[in-house]
Order: sequence, then C-alpha cells, then structure tokens
Amino acid sequence: MDGFPVKITEAACLGASLALSGICYYLYRKSRTTLDKLDDAPHFAIDGKLKDILKVTPGACLQYAVVEGAVQPAGEPLTSHFQKEFVGVLQKFLLREHRLVWNSLSRTWADSERVLHHRVNAVPFVLVGSNETTVRVLCPLQASGLYMETTHEKFHQVNYGLGDIIGQYLSGEKLKGQLETEEMLKVGSTLTGVGELILDTDGTLNLRPPSDGSQYFLSITDFDTLLGEQESIALWWKALAIASALAGAAVVLWVGRRYYYELKLRWEREQERKAFERLQTEGSQARALVTGSETPQDGAEEHIENACVICLSQPRNCILLDCGHVCCCHSCYQAFPHRRCPICRQSISRVVPLFHV
Repeated sequence: MDGFPVKITEAACLGASLALSGICYYLYRKSRTTLDKLDDAPHFAIDGKLKDILKVTPGACLQYAVVEGAVQPAGEPLTSHFQKEFVGVLQKFLLREHRLVWNSLSRTWADSERVLHHRVNAVPFVLVGSNETTVRVLCPLQASGLYMETTHEKFHQVNYGLGDIIGQYLSGEKLKGQLETEEMLKVGSTLTGVGELILDTDGTLNLRPPSDGSQYFLSITDFDTLLGEQESIALWWKALAIASALAGAAVVLWVGRRYYYELKLRWEREQERKAFERLQTEGSQARALVTGSETPQDGAEEHIENACVICLSQPRNCILLDCGHVCCCHSCYQAFPHRRCPICRQSISRVVPLFHV
C-alpha cells in the first residue's frame, strides 16, 4: 500500500479490536476449559464409602471432584452483628461511601463509590453428609462462586444544610451516604464444593484448591445451577470475542474499500492522461497536415497569451466538460483535489485537448 496512508483513528480502532478480541478469546478458552473440567468432574456423596474410594486412589487424592453437604463449624461459630439469630462460619462486613461527582464533559452528576472499611472473619468448618461423615473445607476465601448470603444491608443517608449544598456545588462533589452490608455463610446451609479431595494421614477428608491450577468453587446453589452460570460466562466471553473480531474486520474492510477507490481513481486518471495525450498527438498531426509546420515564435506567443491560470507556466491545453471552461493545463487539472471546475465549481465529467488553429 505504497503512498496510501492509514489514518490514526483507523489504526487505533484496528489495534484495539485485535487486542480486545485476543483478551476475550483467551478468557473464553479459560472459561471453556473450566466448564469442560466441571462436566468431567466426578460426583461423590459424603458418606462412609468416600474414604474407601480415596484409600484405593493413587496418592489418596482426587484432583477434581464435586461434593455436597451441610455447613457445620469445626469450633465456635460466628454471630451476626445485626441479626443475633444468624450464625455462620464466614462473615464479611463492608462499608462503602457513595458520592455524586460532577462530570464537566457530559455536564451530569456521576455516581462514585469508595470502600471505607472491609473486614472478613472466618472459622474452620466442614461439610456434613450422611452417617455423620465430614469433609473439611480448606481456603474457602480462595474459592469462586456464590457462597455467602446478605444478612444485613442499610443505607445511611446524609442530611444537608444550606452551607453544605453551596460547598458541594463549588467542589463538584455530593456525599449521598454510606452503605453497610454484612454477608455470611450460615450454619446449616447446603454447600456445593468443587476442588481437590484428599484423604489426610490422620484419616480426615479435606477439600482444597486444586494443585493443577483448576478453578476452585464453593456455591450455595446446586451443581446444575453452578454449571449453567459458568456456561453463561463462557458464552458471554465468546460473544464479546466475536463482536470485537467483527469490529476489527469492519475496520479492515473500510480501509480496503478506501484503498480500492484510491487505486480506481489512480487508474482512471492514468487512462484519462493516456487518452488526452493520444488525442493531443492526433490533433497536432492533423493540424500539421492542414497548416504546415509550426514556427517556434508562434508556440512562444501561444504560451504567453494562453497561460494556465494556476501554474502560469504552461499553456491552456484542455477543455473541461460539461461546462466548457478553458482555464488550465492538463498537469494542473490532474492535481485537482476534487473533480470540479475552478471557475464555476461544476463537476467535471471528462477532459478533451484544446487546439489553436
């Protein structure tokens, strides 16, 4: 594409679409791999047979397995700060400040939030199945999935005075209030766990993050719901990857279309130049037969009297059609940025050579 500039905006859009499609495709493949592993993961009931299965398994370890049981604390449970009847094994408290910030570009107030306080409490817990068989859950905070329920949520709104309102408009920030939330994994909740299942040397069953880097899941929903959520995530990343790739293809087609029209215009001008030179040669030969050979003095006078209004160095040797104006030489005509007559601004359909008799 020699001599054909690609605009900065086109290059930026193409680069952004390629980068975004690459990122989205990578995340899609990662989600798809996780989904395939979930499909292939074996399901085990938490009962007396589980230890027997692990005893005959090499290394007493199942690298990726699905278990489901009721949550019970291994020691003293945690009590909710706001609902004393709620007890659990995981507790997360979050205090967020909400503000309105003035956006000078869009001329609107935009919502903004900031975390003021974040605290997580946890106690060891197990999943209980039939026959009082238990599986201890390790590193629960590293797990993905929905495994906590909101036990408290309250928004503390701020009351403004006249001075506060004036100060907010001057500073460009409005304090809306503070939102405090508490989430807990309650005792007795049915929890689905997907991870590495091992039999420890002391005979205890443990569920922990997979050592091969596979995704670790804890969810208060059933396995089918968890599988559907992961499938939706994979489809979402796939759709984003396709959309960004199509955007990049659209940019490439747009640039290619512009390049095609540029080549077409060059070809048309080259054909027009050749036709002009051919007509000019034929006209000169016909005039020579009628009038005889031209004298250098006549050519010099023609050059001076009919100078091109643009370059002032070449004679006017072309007629612009359909308007019929004779004002320039063919070299200056080819340099026109637009095919319009410089006298009347009418579109030029074709150009024919001018002969002086």
